[in-house]
Amino acid sequence: MPRLSVIVIALNQEANIGECLKSVSFADEIVVVDTGSTDRTVELARACTDRVLTTDWQGFGRTKNYALDQARGDWVFSLDTDERVPPALQEEIMAVVAAGGPLNGYRVARKNYFCGRWIRHLGWYPDYTLRLFRRGRGRFRDREVHEEVVVAGSVGTLKTPLEHYSYRSVSEYVARMDRYARLAAQELAKAGRRPLPGELFFRPFFSFLHLYFIRRGFLEGTPGYTLAVLMSMYKFLKYYYLRELTRGRDLDGH
Repeated sequence: MPRLSVIVIALNQEANIGECLKSVSFADEIVVVDTGSTDRTVELARACTDRVLTTDWQGFGRTKNYALDQARGDWVFSLDTDERVPPALQEEIMAVVAAGGPLNGYRVARKNYFCGRWIRHLGWYPDYTLRLFRRGRGRFRDREVHEEVVVAGSVGTLKTPLEHYSYRSVSEYVARMDRYARLAAQELAKAGRRPLPGELFFRPFFSFLHLYFIRRGFLEGTPGYTLAVLMSMYKFLKYYYLRELTRGRDLDGH
């Protein structure tokens, strides 16, 4: 039977790593790449797998490709530490592996949770992402953030969603938002993108309108309004940091 490898990258994820890895205990191999945790992440990961490696942070795309290069299975499933594979999805994954495809990659929907609540609007569901692919036929884009797998060949879709416990609190969202906004700004600057006049105003403004009204965030009540505001704030930070970079200033203000 073809073998399945699950790859996970982690940094200070002791609150998540145990449940994450237990949800993929059915895999033939679990590869965890730690990028410098100072908590119990590595210890807890080693309780679930003997394939725990360490490396310096290289950006999301390159770090995940490093993990991919360590995998030995015929098929690879990429999982984040705040995600869980439910039993029904496990069955679908193993059916693909047992049958050897027939396609080279498979997308899964994600049930994204915010503060313990499944969010169905604002573009948060079904939120398809390619996670299962034939090793040697898929590779992550070399990006600082919002990396994705590119597969050579046909791609299908599995039925059961992946469970994604993305943000347990607003403070967690704000902390991660700042990091992602900085990385996204660096990605834009690297591509030669220059700030546009007025975009610090119009991008957050129209982002909120789109998320709250067009993407029906209002149907989620207070969490929907909160997310529309936070996601619009992300837009502001992203283009503010781009402005800082193009002025030759370091993102830390030095």
